[in-house]
Amino acid sequence: MHSDLDTDAAAARALFQSLEGMEGLSRPEPAPVQKAKERFPGQAALIKLYPGVLVAGTIALASTWLSQHYGAPVMLFALLLGMTFHFLHQEGRCIPGIEFSSKAILRFGVALLGARITAGQILSLGITPIITVVLAVVSTILLGAFLSKRMGLRQGFGVLSGGAVGICGASAALAIASVLPRDKDGERDTILTVVVVTALSTIAMITYPLLTAALHLDQTKAGVFLGGTIHDVAQVVGAGYMISPHTGDVATYVKLLRVSMLLPVVFAIAFLAARMLPGGSSGARPQLPLFLLAFAALVAVNSFGWLPKAGADAATEVSRWCLVTAIAGLGMKTSFKDVMTAGWRPVALMVVETAWIAGVVLVAVEWFL
Repeated sequence: MHSDLDTDAAAARALFQSLEGMEGLSRPEPAPVQKAKERFPGQAALIKLYPGVLVAGTIALASTWLSQHYGAPVMLFALLLGMTFHFLHQEGRCIPGIEFSSKAILRFGVALLGARITAGQILSLGITPIITVVLAVVSTILLGAFLSKRMGLRQGFGVLSGGAVGICGASAALAIASVLPRDKDGERDTILTVVVVTALSTIAMITYPLLTAALHLDQTKAGVFLGGTIHDVAQVVGAGYMISPHTGDVATYVKLLRVSMLLPVVFAIAFLAARMLPGGSSGARPQLPLFLLAFAALVAVNSFGWLPKAGADAATEVSRWCLVTAIAGLGMKTSFKDVMTAGWRPVALMVVETAWIAGVVLVAVEWFL
């Protein structure tokens, strides 16, 4: 038999069971949340990703506008603007979209680079420029891997910077970074590589035409030198056509030959990184990245003439937008403080790599072309 005291105690517990019931009223049990039915496949993923992708795309638009009006490299603008929005990657709804931009959109953009290249363009150069480019690219990457350990840097950074200098600047840096083992310093190294290689490429665009004039190189040799040494495609075009249309054409073809090295180089790095670099798995069986297969497929399709010029131009433009968006996303993942802690050694290494590839190509142009 319950006493009145027991009844009062039970009533009190029921009355104040909710901490948020400030008026002394008990809080009703919340109704179970029913998951909304998707109106189309992938709706949930789209809702999750769109805030970050929208921010990265907006930064890409702003960077393109600034590049067109002030003449500076669009990749550099996207990177620096992205870094100013680093706080968006620390917490909040933008994180999944930023990750998607810096990885999936990046690989899609790299794959579309294959639409710029045909086998005919490569073979039309003759055997000497082909051997020169292969030797210059491979030796620059090996030099970076060798010197990085002697300078107290991560060997992965030497491979990354050597590939960026040897192949096609920021685009190559992004592609190589996507297959290197992931660690806490990987994104910082990628950002630093993009910043330095873009700056060096801009300096080369201004100074190398003057160097070719001082060395009295003819238009063909000047084109091979510019296309074989300057890092980014846009700067190669600018420097080549600064001298003459013929020099610009030769420089562009040689540069596209270097871009075509992206496929074997990235696959070789992916293969070796799984076994040799810290963070890789020595027992893992390397997988050929799908974006490299797409890259090779586009090169083949374009070589057979199955891709119309309008389609190739559209793929090139989409690729550019994807890479700028990816750079913006990568910038948002990195803080200025992280970049500043890297010190002077990475910059010195990339300057040496730039001087090396210039020397290799210049010797080949002067003695064998």
